[in-house]
Amino acid sequence: MDNDLKYKFIKPDKSLDDFVESFWYLENLSDNYKQVTILPDGRMDLFLTKSAIEPFHIVLLGIETHYNQPVITPKRQTFAISFKPFAIEYLFHDLVSDFIGNVKQLPTDLWDFSAEDLTDFDLFCQKATQKIQSLLPKDIDERKRKLFQLIYSSNGTLTVSELSDQVFWSSRQINRYFNKQFGLSLKAYSSIIRFRASFPHIKEGNLLPKEGFVDQSHFIKEVKKLSGVSPKELSKNKNDRFIQFSTLPSK
Repeated sequence: MDNDLKYKFIKPDKSLDDFVESFWYLENLSDNYKQVTILPDGRMDLFLTKSAIEPFHIVLLGIETHYNQPVITPKRQTFAISFKPFAIEYLFHDLVSDFIGNVKQLPTDLWDFSAEDLTDFDLFCQKATQKIQSLLPKDIDERKRKLFQLIYSSNGTLTVSELSDQVFWSSRQINRYFNKQFGLSLKAYSSIIRFRASFPHIKEGNLLPKEGFVDQSHFIKEVKKLSGVSPKELSKNKNDRFIQFSTLPSK
């Protein structure tokens, strides 16, 4: 990874497995602007950020359906919580379909956070964990919980019909839920999860389609659609431009 970019990743407490995928931070140590490419990965990220030219702010990023190329400003610190979409209605009590692929500005005192919380990542994770645990209701829709568990455990390869049969929830109702809550269909979301599951294989130079892709042509088409480049170019990750590839651990 670019030596000017510092990254750290922490898995959540087991009690948050269904809701939080990870805590992480990214810091631009240099005085230069850094352009990176972010790939769709099915997450929703809460960002707490400040930099040499930006005041402290908090935003929630909706599910991304295509790659984007943000610029990381000089001396920028970002602490983030990557949520599984299932968590949003329980933690924020809001629909996120209206800002899919975009950010929503949130109050700078959300969950009692402040700029001072960006001084210690471990303490930030502890504080965030405690707050999330306190906000989760006792009653969770088990159909939704199981639905997301199956999507992730299958790496997005189960069809809508197969998922419907296993959670005892009609395909029509599931798609209505996805479109209303998240702004995309279950099929489209599963495609993103399948694409994300291919990241480690592509990084290692394995450019053959994995489970869920019909053939090589389908694999290349899907990767180009979501990343803007071929699997081969993605694997090269020239200049560390694809930041999710740069931060993936090597086997």
